[in-house]
Amino acid sequence: MKHTYGPVPSRRLGRSLGVDLIPKKICTYDCIYCQIGRTTLCTIERKEYVPARTILRDVKEALQEWGDKIDYIAISGSGEPTLNTAIKKVIQGIKKMTAIPVAVITNSSLLHLEEVRQALRAADVIMPSLDAVTPAVFQTINRPHPSLEIEQIIQGLAAFRETYKGHIWLEILLSRGVNDAQEEIERMQEAIRIIRPDKVQLNTVARPGAEDYAAALSPDQMEQIKNALDADAEIIAEFEGDRHLIPSKDIEEKVIRIIKRRPETPDDLAKALGLHDLEIVKILEKLAKDGKVTYRVFNQRLYYEAAKGG
Repeated sequence: MKHTYGPVPSRRLGRSLGVDLIPKKICTYDCIYCQIGRTTLCTIERKEYVPARTILRDVKEALQEWGDKIDYIAISGSGEPTLNTAIKKVIQGIKKMTAIPVAVITNSSLLHLEEVRQALRAADVIMPSLDAVTPAVFQTINRPHPSLEIEQIIQGLAAFRETYKGHIWLEILLSRGVNDAQEEIERMQEAIRIIRPDKVQLNTVARPGAEDYAAALSPDQMEQIKNALDADAEIIAEFEGDRHLIPSKDIEEKVIRIIKRRPETPDDLAKALGLHDLEIVKILEKLAKDGKVTYRVFNQRLYYEAAKGG
């Protein structure tokens, strides 16, 4: 199994090379909106799920192929990356290979642990999420491991801010009728003051998720919440990538590797891989004919995903 994927079109990071530290799908949460699907093992046990040397070997190979076409190296993937005790070695190893900035996308659940905060200090950007601040809403949207409490997680984020010298971009993902009530937004405002992130980035459900009832907010609703937060918040915009051709071998394998992690539109895949629209359509049509991919419509957009067993 390869532990890198992409580059993928990221609305926050441009064209990013994904680095996967956790087998699918081991996580501390079972979020209703997760684009990868339901959590198969909900745990807080930290261990070396994948050795650092294995991950770094794959990163080195990817950099040799994509090199100057990557904006960020994003440690995220198929589960919560801070569960892997090798994350510190991985970050440090990548920093020795390249000047491309390293971002870590985390659900924030383990930042109350000093060893996790220390492990992340070498990264250039930390992108933690905070979807809820009251216990009931936290349980509803994130469905955490039973030992996790939201107050503990907020305190962990605040403690990390005290020592971390890089950028913290706090993501709040909003699901209609779940965490968008006025009371929750007011409490979120208080938590933001405690955490003091460099950016607050508002997101909503953009791809098919674990539960069908995880639904997107309208642009007007997002704008209202942005204004209500009274913080330096921004609504995450669509990815805008150029379409220059990136030489690539085994392009079908690369497409499948991307969509195994999350469903993608043909347009997203074309932008990520530097292909013309017609080229990616031909590839997807062939993969669908071969039974390797399927598709579905979500929010009036077509998404491709890996076929079961494919």
